[in-house]
Amino acid sequence: MKVKSKIELKFKTQKDAEIIYKTLEVDNENFLDSKLENDTITYTIDNESLTTTLATIDDLIACEILSEKITSIK
Repeated sequence: MKVKSKIELKFKTQKDAEIIYKTLEVDNENFLDSKLENDTITYTIDNESLTTTLATIDDLIACEILSEKITSIK
């Protein structure tokens, strides 16, 4: 089974989005596709299993939340 997901994270400013994008890009490289456009980061996840997809999404969200806390973006 093929599972494809798309997640969009919209930030208050373009600068906030850039900071989070650069912070997470290193960890996400080769695991998912990401694109930064203005104040929005779009992630595309393409896996062979639902379990792997859900684990990837969970990890992505946890890392994004931690990055926001570290960089004090509110």
